[in-house]
Amino acid sequence: MWERELPAGDIAARFDVSWPAISQNLAVLRRAGLVTERREANRRLYRADPQALGSIRAVLQEMWAQDLDRLSRVVEEP
Repeated sequence: MWERELPAGDIAARFDVSWPAISQNLAVLRRAGLVTERREANRRLYRADPQALGSIRAVLQEMWAQDLDRLSRVVEEP
């Protein structure tokens, strides 16, 4: 969601939580102004709003990168 819009289904596929939970979280982020939503036919496309995130964007990106690196190491351990 940082570099391009993603459909809600693609976002949901990355998490092991229910579709309603994903939908609720996206709605909260949208209402908070942290993500934008654009409708294209019957799809909703979401993207992080870097201006709304301001100075916390770098912190969030670093945190998520570290978490993904940590997860990758755990998965690859014998």
